[in-house]
Amino acid sequence: MKKAIRYFSKMGNTKAIAEAIAAGAGVQAVSITDEPSLTEYVDILYLGGAPYANIMAPELKAYAEKLEKSQVGRVRLFTTSNWFRRTVLALKKLLREKGIEVEEEYFYAHMLHIQGRKDAAKEFGRKA
Repeated sequence: MKKAIRYFSKMGNTKAIAEAIAAGAGVQAVSITDEPSLTEYVDILYLGGAPYANIMAPELKAYAEKLEKSQVGRVRLFTTSNWFRRTVLALKKLLREKGIEVEEEYFYAHMLHIQGRKDAAKEFGRKA
């Protein structure tokens, strides 16, 4: 089963969680600024970011808008923020409208508790 972790992070919180998820999944976390689109099909895409100024980061939205159903089997979402559901709900809606399967379960880490959520993030990466 091919897995990939993609994320957008301005402050480093989402990057830290993405790397913990990647450690659990046994793959490398890659910033969407370094790889703006998937280069090959993946069975599971872990995709995450946080809202900025109370909205999804435009970079993350643009990445999700380019994602095609033919590139991914299903998506597992994660977010770090004070507004934990906003980014997840927006991504679920956007991706599902494209016919992409998105799991109901997602991972959340409050921006003030990143260190304390790393073990749980690794476990989230192990589950698939």
